[in-house]
Amino acid sequence: MTTPSSTTSVLVSPEQLSAMMAAEPVVIIDTRDADTYAAGHLPGAVNMREIFTFLATSTAEGLSALKSTFAEHFGLVGLSGAETAVFYEDALNSGYGQSCRGYYLLTWLGYPKVKVLNGGFSAWKAQGLPVSTEAARPTPATFPADLAMADVMLTKEDVAAALYTDIALLDVRDIDEWTGESSSPYGKDFAPRKGRLPGARWIEWYRFMKPSAQGPVFKSPLEVQAECATAGIATDDTVYLYCFKGARASNTFLALKQAGFSDVRMYFGSWNEWSRDDALPIETDAPVMKAKQPSLALAA
Repeated sequence: MTTPSSTTSVLVSPEQLSAMMAAEPVVIIDTRDADTYAAGHLPGAVNMREIFTFLATSTAEGLSALKSTFAEHFGLVGLSGAETAVFYEDALNSGYGQSCRGYYLLTWLGYPKVKVLNGGFSAWKAQGLPVSTEAARPTPATFPADLAMADVMLTKEDVAAALYTDIALLDVRDIDEWTGESSSPYGKDFAPRKGRLPGARWIEWYRFMKPSAQGPVFKSPLEVQAECATAGIATDDTVYLYCFKGARASNTFLALKQAGFSDVRMYFGSWNEWSRDDALPIETDAPVMKAKQPSLALAA
């Protein structure tokens, strides 16, 4: 059995987070919209909706803007490198992976201490933990500029080079996007083309979570490994993830990393970028099962 990596500890329960808040420097980042945040949030949490809404391309200019934008945002909410950043959303199945998008961005930027509230705000409330309506006033800090960035970000050129190879290209979008009925979660025709990347495999991002008394939480490492096995993906495969803009794929990125997958990277530009370049190939036919090879017993 594959042993999960140390990133299992990225997930923090409401009880664990409550204890952390009393014992060490923590910056809690609420990724929901401003009105929802104002109606009630974790005590001391800062609101950063840009975690979810910011769109990026994978060009050099686009990635430079992504890096500088979020280095500034994270500094303004008080991340200096000494604090643990904790992201949350309302519930893990309702925010399109937005809290995990924050985790992915800080992972890419090389920030040393990042966690995600497993179960989100719904799990926090289910435990009867305190809720505040007072807007936080964080003390700005200088986001560290000397961090070693992680090799987890893919460009469209990286993905194009991976087509028709042994790299596992995994599409985690909703079913109507995978089948080509819709181009995005924002409307059927939001993006100019519908379909999927050639040769991509599909596991809908919801499948990496399960119900609990506190709401949806991530599946166990073994359960995540089993889900990936249904698409022929093993823990030692190189896995390239994509969705529409890098949120749902961030949810899957965290699920796979905590389950011991050793080489997982994400195409952050995802379908929003790929579909707008007519020079890039797509598949539009209805998905079909690939023909199985005959077994040795049948062939004998």
